[in-house]
Amino acid sequence: MLSYLLKQSRGLLLAAAFASALAGVFSVLLVAQINAALTADTGAARAALAWTFGGVAVLAMLSQMGASVLFERLSQSAHAVLRRYISQHVVAADFRRLEELGGPKVHSALSEHSTRVAEFFVSVPAILTNAIIVVGCLVYMAWLSWQVFLAALVVIGLGSLGYHLAHLRAIRHLDTASREQDRLFDHFRSLVDGAKELRLNGRKRERFSQEVLGDSIETVRRERARGMSIFVASASWGNFLIYAFIGLVLFMLVGDVPERTRVMTGFALVFVYMVTPLETLLLNLPRANLARVSAARIDEITQNLPATDDGPSATRAPALSRVTLEGVRHRYYHEASDDMFTLGPIDLTFETGQLTFLVGGNGSGKTTLAKLLLGLYRPEEGRVLLNGERVDDASRDRYRQCFSAIFSDFHLFDRLLDVPSAELDTTGNALIEKLHLKHKVQMRDGAFTTRALSQGQRKRLALVVAYLEDRPFLVFDEWAADQDPVFKDVFYRELLPELKAQGKTVLVITHDDRYFPLADRLVRMDNGQIVSCEQVCVAPETRSRHAPLLAVAP
Repeated sequence: MLSYLLKQSRGLLLAAAFASALAGVFSVLLVAQINAALTADTGAARAALAWTFGGVAVLAMLSQMGASVLFERLSQSAHAVLRRYISQHVVAADFRRLEELGGPKVHSALSEHSTRVAEFFVSVPAILTNAIIVVGCLVYMAWLSWQVFLAALVVIGLGSLGYHLAHLRAIRHLDTASREQDRLFDHFRSLVDGAKELRLNGRKRERFSQEVLGDSIETVRRERARGMSIFVASASWGNFLIYAFIGLVLFMLVGDVPERTRVMTGFALVFVYMVTPLETLLLNLPRANLARVSAARIDEITQNLPATDDGPSATRAPALSRVTLEGVRHRYYHEASDDMFTLGPIDLTFETGQLTFLVGGNGSGKTTLAKLLLGLYRPEEGRVLLNGERVDDASRDRYRQCFSAIFSDFHLFDRLLDVPSAELDTTGNALIEKLHLKHKVQMRDGAFTTRALSQGQRKRLALVVAYLEDRPFLVFDEWAADQDPVFKDVFYRELLPELKAQGKTVLVITHDDRYFPLADRLVRMDNGQIVSCEQVCVAPETRSRHAPLLAVAP
């Protein structure tokens, strides 16, 4: 993941890194100029150094400013690239794999993990600049006295070893916290989605708050605190070694050598100056480690969302006269039986203008059959035919454009995304008025003014979207379940006959047995099998005599 980001922003990264390197070099030169000024013999020598000092200070400021600006832009660019990268994987992923992975992990990757990786680039200037300052200070110390420099290397080596061992311990805690964070996101969603249930059951609310949500929050807090505390403690250990070395230089290591004052002053000054850069470096390195952990989590999530083998994305629906399922089977885990559930073999044909009701008990496989029909699931056995031609991976996306569907767990977007039309608002608002939603919502520039509606009202609005999409095959999964008796009657007696009259193929998953006579065909399912497929003869008086519900002029 980090390699991918670096490739995407190579030029900007090189420019920012170069500016950071210059900032570090100029900072070390400033220390050298200060030491030279402190040990200068005459006022004239100090005056000559003043101009050099001023020029180096200005260059250090400009280079540091440039590096910070460039890396801030790089951070925002990285954040955008990451979100596009993850979103593209989600959009292109197989629907079944996306269901198995679950929304919380995707949300976590798009929010927390991508933010951590992006924040890493903000810390890069501090890491690069301070690393160069530390290296430059070491070079300057070697120039002052190579004997004392060797002792400095021993101190730095001990500090580095201690920090490395602490790093290995801390990263385990941070990784544990990262994995628990994914579960915590799921609990946060339950906190809102299950608000009604939690308020109706005090014991459930208390256990969820304390044992589920509380334990998860505490685990994230504890593991992160442990990991970051180890990093901070190791940084403090490094600072102690620095001050201990300064004491050794001042009182033991520097004997009666030429220019003893300049050497002692130089070493003391350099080590004091190194404290802040080294501390900043050690404190920013954990951010790099957090970015590495988050990048690994993003890699793991995206690798679990392999792109489908579908051909180029299709936008227009092909002509449809017949859809056939031949020997279609699909297996999945069934919670009720705690076992693998087999759907099929299914042999079923849908003709243009045919109204089919799919009925059966809960868990009989109706919704799964609908997903297989829609091309959201690949059949494990058998085949799906469109107009007599087999639907394969290359043509599956084009095949899916034949359908509009409203599932029981449907999502309503805030705007229409695929129906460009100058008359869109007029047509949409006419439909909204006929469905008695005019006082709640309007369509403006292809977008809905609000989605703060009841479940039944949102389903009616989803019906508007499905009508405007104008696909040849419509699937309704328990659409009328959340409607009052008036709109339930409108759906079965007015909307469905009108769609049939328009030549649409319609599949309705329903339990409303009083409306079964209105269908052309009644397909019954039980335990994953089609147990009957009955043609229905409807008397003319059974049909509605009302004006067409959706007869809206274009």
